[in-house]
Amino acid sequence: MILLDENITDDQRAILRSWRIRVSQIGREIERKGIDDAAIIPLLRQLPRPTWFTRDMGFYDRRLMHPRYCLVCLHVEAHEVASIVRRFLHHHSFNTQAKRIGRVVHVGHSGIRLWRLHSTSEEIVRWEQ
Repeated sequence: MILLDENITDDQRAILRSWRIRVSQIGREIERKGIDDAAIIPLLRQLPRPTWFTRDMGFYDRRLMHPRYCLVCLHVEAHEVASIVRRFLHHHSFNTQAKRIGRVVHVGHSGIRLWRLHSTSEEIVRWEQ
């Protein structure tokens, strides 16, 4: 399940869907609009192995790792979200649900940083050319 935070704009959601990326969004298909940040993590634990995309950098926290979901924090401008989400989902290190689950990921133009479940150090992954 690809899940977007409510802070992802409608136009970016529409672009992802036009690329045939099946996404759901908090405040639309999942939960109610304006859900408190503290309620996000319990919600993710209830969903079927979601990969959640947000622009809220406060979620890039290794303490939030869990074997039932993946958190992806997008450090990009609002109008760049769809292209970065697609690029991330096509990256050889993240192109399946199994490769994403149990990670907290920071995605930006310069690359990808992540915490992996049971890891003691942050990893750096380069963008593919």
